[in-house]
Amino acid sequence: MGTPQRDVEIDYSRSINELLVDKHCSFLIGYGKNHNKYEYGATDYLRMSGIYWLTTCLDLLHSLKLVDENFILKYIENCHDKQSGGYSPSPKHDAHLLYTLSAVQVLVLFNRMDLIDRESLVNYVKNLQNADGSFRGDQWGEIDTRFSFCAIACLTLIDRLDAIDVERATDFVLKCLNFDGGFGCIPGAESHAGQIYCCLGFLSLVQRVDRLDDSTRTRLAWWLCERQLDRSGGLNGRPEKLPDVCYSWWVLASLKILGKIEWINREKLSRFILASQDDETGGCADRPGNVPDPFHTLFAVGGLSILKIYNEEQIRQVNPVLCMPEYVIQRQGIRMQLL
Repeated sequence: MGTPQRDVEIDYSRSINELLVDKHCSFLIGYGKNHNKYEYGATDYLRMSGIYWLTTCLDLLHSLKLVDENFILKYIENCHDKQSGGYSPSPKHDAHLLYTLSAVQVLVLFNRMDLIDRESLVNYVKNLQNADGSFRGDQWGEIDTRFSFCAIACLTLIDRLDAIDVERATDFVLKCLNFDGGFGCIPGAESHAGQIYCCLGFLSLVQRVDRLDDSTRTRLAWWLCERQLDRSGGLNGRPEKLPDVCYSWWVLASLKILGKIEWINREKLSRFILASQDDETGGCADRPGNVPDPFHTLFAVGGLSILKIYNEEQIRQVNPVLCMPEYVIQRQGIRMQLL
């Protein structure tokens, strides 16, 4: 007998089984408006990503009009580090690739490419690439395949992939491939669903998914579909972990890139996602009964979009590589490799 799966018990006979669109929109619009709360000050370091999660989710729910666009654009401008060319999570913080991508995604979402200083942004990203092809997240030097994805995504969105050494960057990502078919944050690091999404997303944007041979892609798809747990139907990020709604994005999007989305039990997963909604406040939590937040709400809605549980009049089609509405990607004319 193998090691028993860690999972959660959910009484689905009493759980939510419909999408609470109006409540989610109210939750997202009201989130973070009370600046006197401890939580507001404690989350300065990820506020730019929070804006991306909120606006993208609202757009997927056909409700982007509810946000104050001018306020958001001004906030992004105040986070632009004119010296480095990158964006910080909050004013007076250091620029970082993670938040630079979030800022660029929001500007593209609002179709305000005119507010992006392209050459400054290109130089910022270019200067973060190392000799081995990897990318630092910021001036302090941490290396992670997340940053490889962020760099390529930023340059793809402004059509400037020519600015960096794509072949060296690809070689570094492929060095992070493990024997089990997964990818880690650096060569030799443990496989993780979030890193797999970043590496497959990278390979998709640079048209190099076919650098993985058939047996490797099959092994990777098996690793991903084995993240679905029997009792709850939810997905975890690596073996022996509990299910979490955010992996409804990282795992599903990866399988979508590989053309293996049918390897997941759609009904069981959608039931888990819907049960993770808060029917009082709106929003989605990491799992049923926990506190909701914009991060998990976006990836819950994104997962439901990939699963096509709802039609496009309810949830817009999401792009599995950039986690943005597909109509925005089409408007930008962005091409990527999906199997």
